[in-house]
Amino acid sequence: MSDQDFAQTIIAIGSNIEKERYLPEAIRLLRRHRSIEVRDVSRFFESSPVGGPADAPDFFNAAVLACTDLSPQGLRSELRHIEDVLGRVRTDDPNAPRTIDLDVAYYGDVVAEFEDWQLPDPEAATKPHIAIPIADVAPSFVDPVSGKTTYDLMLGVSAPPEAVKPVTSIRLATPYEARGPEDFDQTGDVYAPQLEALVRAQLLEIGEDPEREGLVRTPLRVAKAMDFLTNGYATSLDEVVNNAVFDAEGADEMVLVKDVEFYSMCEHHMLPFFGKAAVAYIPQGKIIGLSKVARVVDLFARRLQVQERLTNQVADAIVEILDPQGVGVVIEGQHLCMMMRGVQKQDSSTVTSAMRGTFKRDPRTRSEFIDLVRG
Repeated sequence: MSDQDFAQTIIAIGSNIEKERYLPEAIRLLRRHRSIEVRDVSRFFESSPVGGPADAPDFFNAAVLACTDLSPQGLRSELRHIEDVLGRVRTDDPNAPRTIDLDVAYYGDVVAEFEDWQLPDPEAATKPHIAIPIADVAPSFVDPVSGKTTYDLMLGVSAPPEAVKPVTSIRLATPYEARGPEDFDQTGDVYAPQLEALVRAQLLEIGEDPEREGLVRTPLRVAKAMDFLTNGYATSLDEVVNNAVFDAEGADEMVLVKDVEFYSMCEHHMLPFFGKAAVAYIPQGKIIGLSKVARVVDLFARRLQVQERLTNQVADAIVEILDPQGVGVVIEGQHLCMMMRGVQKQDSSTVTSAMRGTFKRDPRTRSEFIDLVRG
């Protein structure tokens, strides 16, 4: 998303049911959301519960600095959905133990009252378990009501030093990637507990021992790899293009980017398919940075896919970005679902094409494109 389209927001997070699992998982789901771009995450802090049962477990709290193009109400709705996914059960008791609590503490400089909540969250300036994580992640953020920074507000919160203390035993993956990690073998961290548990269950199901030396950190590695290989779900076309569209008056000849390597996963068996793409367009006053063409291919390849859809999505994206005279896309791929299983034909390949505008209407343009791809 471009800087003109988003609002800076701070999201307060808390958990006191399986908190070591649900707090990192909530952050992962925020990071994976297409309309929420996580910029930074606070340390985790531990605090005693406020109200609720006498024997209620302590809370872990954190704060996330993010950007979003959702409205305040839309953002809150999406946070409620994530709570539902993570098993949050709401009761009449606001202090009842919960798997996860996600609240919009700040939304830019918005000051507003809604039906049953308001912005900024008044507790962000008065409750230490909320104010301290917020000051940790965004100390210079200015509260639009008081005009003070969150750091100054935190200093004014009355709480004994031991009331809210950092949790040193939990560390999120570093460096913290907004769209998926590449440090798959860095295993001394907490990343995606829920996804890791699913991978561990799968190892047990096939008769393996997830505790043996070679597999003990495999669930974490697989979770990181799956996040990276499917990060197209968490990335928008605007984010990929990032304003790299330029005026090119008089440019009306074909632009071709070919031999673009791609790796994807088939949606039928979740096995990889890979190959090369050729993308061409004839400008109509605008051109795009060449590297962005490859990024557009990656955007749609890093989802569960079929090659036919992938080809059409790339073509339609170039049309949406540039409104050119025409677009042509040819993709050749090899599918491990055919090579490793089924008919087991190791030398087979699949070619798909998508033509738009001049490439579809004019046989000469289409023929020139195909000749250039083969050349």
